[in-house]
Amino acid sequence: MGGMATATKPPLLRMSVSEFLTWEPDDRSVHAWQLIDGEPVAMAPASQTHALIQAELAALLRNHLLERGSPCRIASEAGVVPKIRADRNYRIPDLAVTCVPATSDHMLPDPVLVIEILSPSNEIETWANVWAYATIPSVREILVVHSTRVEVELLRRGADGQWPDKPEMIGADVAVMLDSIGFQAVLQKFYRTTHLSGP
Repeated sequence: MGGMATATKPPLLRMSVSEFLTWEPDDRSVHAWQLIDGEPVAMAPASQTHALIQAELAALLRNHLLERGSPCRIASEAGVVPKIRADRNYRIPDLAVTCVPATSDHMLPDPVLVIEILSPSNEIETWANVWAYATIPSVREILVVHSTRVEVELLRRGADGQWPDKPEMIGADVAVMLDSIGFQAVLQKFYRTTHLSGP
């Protein structure tokens, strides 16, 4: 999720996902927590640019899914659990799309598309999350959106189930195609309400 991980850590060093989901942290100043390899890690609030990109992307994708009459839906900051070390990890992407019926669970089931918005302060944490998302069998695409320039990095799982060695880089005037949900838009649209928007 957006923002950087801070040094704030709870006294309990290791916990399972089930313990984490019922845990009540003492530090009420923290916006959100992720569970990374059994350790709760605090997340700082997102920057204005990050928040604007996230809202714009959520609206674009939601409208696209509605117009298509798709059963898929987009969630903001919903928890997902990687396949590897599933009992010790609960990650929170900025946005994720699932196409299975809604449940009352804490976790978003079977995401097909996961989106992270990258800030200079959270780059290491964001890429660590990307590798975790790649272990989820249902995930077909992972989109990393830069917040300091108009650029995204797209990872798309191949027909053989394998991920590419490196992401596809997409710049300002190029169309972003998200095959997992049949979405296409010029990248600049993601930045419409930010200081990075074009003329």
